[in-house]
Amino acid sequence: MAEPISSRLRRGVTPAAADSSVRALPLWHYLAALVAGAANTLSFAPTPHGGWLEIAIFVFLYAWLTRTAGWKSAALTGGAFGFGNFVTGVWWLYVSMHDYGGMAAPLAGAALALFSLYLALYPAFAAALWSFCAGHARNGKASDLPLSPTWHGAFAFASAWALGEWLRGTVFTGFPWLASGYAQVDGPLAGFGPVVGVYGVGWVLALVAALIVQAIVQLRAGRLAAASAQSSRTLAPSRIRPARAALPAIVAVAVTGSGLLLSQVNWTSPVNAPLTVRLLQGNVKQEMKFDPVGITSAIAMYQQMITAKPADLIVTPETAIPVLVQQVPEEFTRAVRRFSDTTGTSILFGAIGGTITPEGQVVDYTNSVFGITPNSRDLSRYDKHHLVPFGEFVPWGFRWFVNLMSIPLGDFARGAPVQKPFTVHDLLVDIDICYEDIFGEEIARSLRDNAVPASVLVNATNLGWFGNTIALDQHLQIARMRSIETGRPMLRATNTGTTAAIDARGKVIGRLPVFTVGSLDVTVQGTTGNTPYVTSGNNTVLAVSLILLALGFAFSSGRAIGKRGESGKRNNHNSHDDAQS
Repeated sequence: MAEPISSRLRRGVTPAAADSSVRALPLWHYLAALVAGAANTLSFAPTPHGGWLEIAIFVFLYAWLTRTAGWKSAALTGGAFGFGNFVTGVWWLYVSMHDYGGMAAPLAGAALALFSLYLALYPAFAAALWSFCAGHARNGKASDLPLSPTWHGAFAFASAWALGEWLRGTVFTGFPWLASGYAQVDGPLAGFGPVVGVYGVGWVLALVAALIVQAIVQLRAGRLAAASAQSSRTLAPSRIRPARAALPAIVAVAVTGSGLLLSQVNWTSPVNAPLTVRLLQGNVKQEMKFDPVGITSAIAMYQQMITAKPADLIVTPETAIPVLVQQVPEEFTRAVRRFSDTTGTSILFGAIGGTITPEGQVVDYTNSVFGITPNSRDLSRYDKHHLVPFGEFVPWGFRWFVNLMSIPLGDFARGAPVQKPFTVHDLLVDIDICYEDIFGEEIARSLRDNAVPASVLVNATNLGWFGNTIALDQHLQIARMRSIETGRPMLRATNTGTTAAIDARGKVIGRLPVFTVGSLDVTVQGTTGNTPYVTSGNNTVLAVSLILLALGFAFSSGRAIGKRGESGKRNNHNSHDDAQS
């Protein structure tokens, strides 16, 4: 492991002078961080048990950050890591923009690179924040001295990292894809998901990595001290260092073990009888989805698939019926209603919502899922709340960018943040559409704020925009984290894949092959009760992170010594520092 640097601000050196006086890191330092970020993409799906790999990569990241000489180099290191991670982890956006959106290849590539640079700002911010709050950014001409990573530095890194990921999932409607906690779905830290959510899992991951680095650095220092002691015939340093290395290592192992133990806890309990469910996957080609011939074909296909076999619940993908709900053919409506009434089957189908004015104009288009209940003329409705930028609404000032693509959808109206669940027999079903399930806090809020929380989660989506890429497996991994966080099963009906059923512990109990037409028949047990994460959302990890960062900033060893009291005490303290140097 490369030598870290000192976190102590030398007497008489201001923070500004410190940042300008330290040695510049070589270019290969940042290239190595970029490569590590790219390697971190391998921690996520479809890599099995990638959580262990992610821990190793974060150990490297923290060790690499300790080589930086101030907040600027720390930010550049974190940004390089983030860019490597995002440009390799969300490259499938290029497929969406170029292959299906018709954008010119150079423009699509440039857009992907710019978006990855934007996303990289958040790990850059986290690294800079850690540098300040660990006392690191206030180094003087001490960059040639070794840093012994401190406890407050480890907690500052965990807190800054979690805060950066939360901001990335919140600012400008948020994009929390590839949040570090998702790689732990099959990893040793998944058990923290029901307690503190995906950002909390990322917090624990960063803490464990920092403590491992702290133990390794102390162990190396102990070996050097032992060698020095042998030459000077004193054994005192060699007795102290192993203990300093053992404690952070023990804590890291204990935290990891706690994650494994927490994954065995049942935070929710079964309720009512299991549901028989059929999840439909039509595999409608994206270029045909809104073509008149494709629309007619899709409606006929889904009519046949829905009425082929009864179940307690049948779910179609997002906009499986790609027309305004008022324009759904009467033949489809009669056949599906008759099937529902005669078999007792509840049906959820995706279509486009809207309001027709007396003048015949359609306003307030919505991306919706409609529900049919046996022997009821009422049509339930869920309207998508968290819309996709550039696909379902155009951010201010970006109309020119959308015009570069051939996207048939425009600006949609938003549904309410919390909407009434759909009832299937005696169970309530909470619905979300497309990438709404990457926002765990919103699903937790829906469960928390409804008078009676739902027992089953349903996601209707269309990932046909992204081809046969890692986006499909990554989205399934995200859905699994939602089940872990809430202690509820998740049902996913997708157009091209991955259609799957996930139990309340985040395990996939059935899935269809991608890019096939089929029906997934599963039995799902609903659950009741709230996990700690459903109760408190992201408030826990945010509060802990902000408190620890404030304490780290206030009491870190790197603070300047300008407010210590009278000059005599200051001189004594400075003399002591000089003696230590």
